[in-house]
Amino acid sequence: MSLSLAFNTAQSALATTATQLQVSSRNVAAANDPSAARKIAVTTTTPDGSTRVVSITRAAGGQLFVRMLAATAGTAAQQAVDEGLTTLRSTVDDSNTPTSPAARIGVLADALSQAANTPDDPTLARQVVTGAQDLAGALNSATATVQQARGAADSAIASSVTQINDLLRQFQVENAAVVRGVSAGADITDTLDRRDAILSQLSQEIGISTVTRANNDIMIYTDSGATLFETTPRAVTFLPTPVMDATTRGGGVYVDGVAVAGPGATMPVQSGRIAGLTQLRDQIAPSYQTQLDEMARGLITAFAEADQSGAGGPALAGLFTGTDAAVPDGLTSGLAGWLRVNAALDPAQGGDPMRLRDGGINGAAYLYNTSGTASFSGRLAELGTALGAQQSFDGASGLPAAASLDQLATASVSWLEGARKASAVRLDSEQAVLTKATTALSAGAGVNLDQEYAAQLELERSYQASSKLIGVVGQLYDSLFAAIG
Repeated sequence: MSLSLAFNTAQSALATTATQLQVSSRNVAAANDPSAARKIAVTTTTPDGSTRVVSITRAAGGQLFVRMLAATAGTAAQQAVDEGLTTLRSTVDDSNTPTSPAARIGVLADALSQAANTPDDPTLARQVVTGAQDLAGALNSATATVQQARGAADSAIASSVTQINDLLRQFQVENAAVVRGVSAGADITDTLDRRDAILSQLSQEIGISTVTRANNDIMIYTDSGATLFETTPRAVTFLPTPVMDATTRGGGVYVDGVAVAGPGATMPVQSGRIAGLTQLRDQIAPSYQTQLDEMARGLITAFAEADQSGAGGPALAGLFTGTDAAVPDGLTSGLAGWLRVNAALDPAQGGDPMRLRDGGINGAAYLYNTSGTASFSGRLAELGTALGAQQSFDGASGLPAAASLDQLATASVSWLEGARKASAVRLDSEQAVLTKATTALSAGAGVNLDQEYAAQLELERSYQASSKLIGVVGQLYDSLFAAIG
């Protein structure tokens, strides 16, 4: 081997090793970045024996990255549902909690029983009214919590849509840089990392799939097939609902004019935070609200006054009433939020609790104790029986079609608890899948510091060997020139 060839070989090896050390240092610096893939300096050997770096690539994540995106979207959706159910559960805790509707129905039943045993005691009559007020207040509060949860979900959807549009704009910048870099043969590994990080964030908000085209150009679709990005971002729109109540339907999420979430979605997304939030806002919370409304209707029905005159007048609200004296004949959205104790029985409003014993809340035609007997207990006993009697309820509640009020309230607690536990199980499952996918991706394409440090030691030895070879060649040249001279 000639001295010039040896010198060129050593010099190229030195430059190649320096580049490899630089790439390894980049890996070490990015070790704590979950979106950073391991960089690899690809080398080649030329016919004259020298080496050079031909390109810098990334360790490929492939299907592991795709699986991680899907697991991220699934976890985000279930997390939104689980948090919402936890909020709803605060309205009842369990059926034995004194503040739950089921427990308050039991308290009211006991108060009625005591009042029926001593019908001439106004204190016991006031206790019935107080128990009824506590029960109505519990249903009012539960309704407020449900609608607050729906309103919070609606606001979170708006925030998520804003985030999606921002991420798509960022993605456009990075994707264009990738396409240009591929065409120019530049090092685009850091740009690819940033683009993948954006995809990871995007999958938290909405389930996505991707298609790679020429020059590593990427198209993004929702998991239902709607186009989110193709060269340019598609507009994602949503109109928030300022005030949410039981009669309000939330707005839909649209991608380029196509409904992907909310009422009437033609291409509904299956995962991502938006999917979980719309499920909570439009399905879970309204179902629970229906149960509360049916409890309220059952209470108004059970305590309603019948026409005692024989004139065939309609049944009218007694102890419990809604917005007026009418007795609802079917499901009334939001009734639990309007439920209150009739002012005619409330001492604080000038009412007389003893009307519960005597009747006549709705006038003389509805008077039960026509003789004014102090020991009259028939009406109170009748109310106690009605409170515990079977009633028919709307199937939309998801609860038994026929049940007593205490059974309905207990079934509602069981429904809510069952939904929460099922959600927690699904969340644990999604998180386990995400952890496994993330771990596998990190092992296959991430940076391992131990491996990088070991590789750097080898590269440093190679660098030292090349440096020594250059030194030896230099000494030989010096000796040759000295001999010639």
